[in-house]
Amino acid sequence: MLKEIQESIDALYPEMVEIRRYLHQHPELSFQETETAKYIADYYEKLGIPYETNVGGNGVIATLKGEKPGKTIALRADFDALPIQEENDVPYKSQVDGVMHACGHDGHTSTLLTLAKVMKGYQKELPGTIVFLHQHAEEYAPGGAKPIIESGALDHVDAVFGTHLWATTPLGVLQTSKDAFMAGADRFEITIQGQGGHGGYPHETKDAIVIGSQVVAQLQQIVSRRLNPSDTAVVTVGKFQAGNTFNIIADQATLIGTVRYFDPNVQEKVIQEIEKIVKGVCDTDDATYTFDYFKGYPPLINRENEAKIVLEASKNVKEIHKSEEIIPVMGGEDFAYYTIEKPGAYFFTGANKAGNPYPHHHPKFDIDERALPIAAKTLIEAYFGYQKQ
Repeated sequence: MLKEIQESIDALYPEMVEIRRYLHQHPELSFQETETAKYIADYYEKLGIPYETNVGGNGVIATLKGEKPGKTIALRADFDALPIQEENDVPYKSQVDGVMHACGHDGHTSTLLTLAKVMKGYQKELPGTIVFLHQHAEEYAPGGAKPIIESGALDHVDAVFGTHLWATTPLGVLQTSKDAFMAGADRFEITIQGQGGHGGYPHETKDAIVIGSQVVAQLQQIVSRRLNPSDTAVVTVGKFQAGNTFNIIADQATLIGTVRYFDPNVQEKVIQEIEKIVKGVCDTDDATYTFDYFKGYPPLINRENEAKIVLEASKNVKEIHKSEEIIPVMGGEDFAYYTIEKPGAYFFTGANKAGNPYPHHHPKFDIDERALPIAAKTLIEAYFGYQKQ
């Protein structure tokens, strides 16, 4: 049956691409994905697969119950986009100004919808139950995974699997980990209040740009000089906003950044050190500040047993020529909440597009669409692999 399922997935490749390109042209931001959710629900309506909408927000969950006994396993795809202006010159370019599927979520959704269509044809032979979990708002904390879990919609699920089409990994390569796989991802905001004035009279001011620059420079010492070298962390200032014109000294500066970590103790140490630095610099320069820290997604920790199932599943997909365990990456993912609550594993499906070297969240991001059926085949192979346990 699995061979036939894979052949059915290949037969629907044109539809898979069509769905992905339609979604790519009509992206919606996190927590605003009402039309995308409706599109997903309408698809299941046509398939005759029962579904729920507004799960934990804009989430959509469809359930295909097989006619043979077995376990209940969720397969997850996210479907939100990013606030990025697309720069690709392709027929399926985003039609929404300033919004783009720059992380492959359109492909994730297409993969899962097409897989659902295939598996509907095998319902009589299917052991257990497939939960097609379409999650909103992965890109922006607090995200969609946590409220979906809190809704109780997954209480009956035995395990969860998911994949990310990974544009920096070659086509035909699968990557995962049996432990930590993706970092915890937090956000911080620092506002420095100095005293503005004339650009020609700096001695009469407290220059917020100079003070903020000192803070940025010293924050780089947290990882290099204040943490144990064996610990892993990232402290990045991604936004520095201050000033209005060339001849006025800014009275205020805003710094916004991210912290990545795997160990909660390291997370707390970084928080303490950030505030210590900001306070020290501001005290020295007689400025005041506010410091807000927002804890985002926890580290994504795969369960070992389920990661092994994914690696075994990949052996049954002929298009995958290499499966490997990799060191954790510093990107964040709210799939982390699922593996805290349930057995499960997440993996990367190589989707690098020849001639397109651009990474995720880039205005020229794109994927090799041949990765879509590879992702679908691996997910369903993992489903059947878990059923055998």
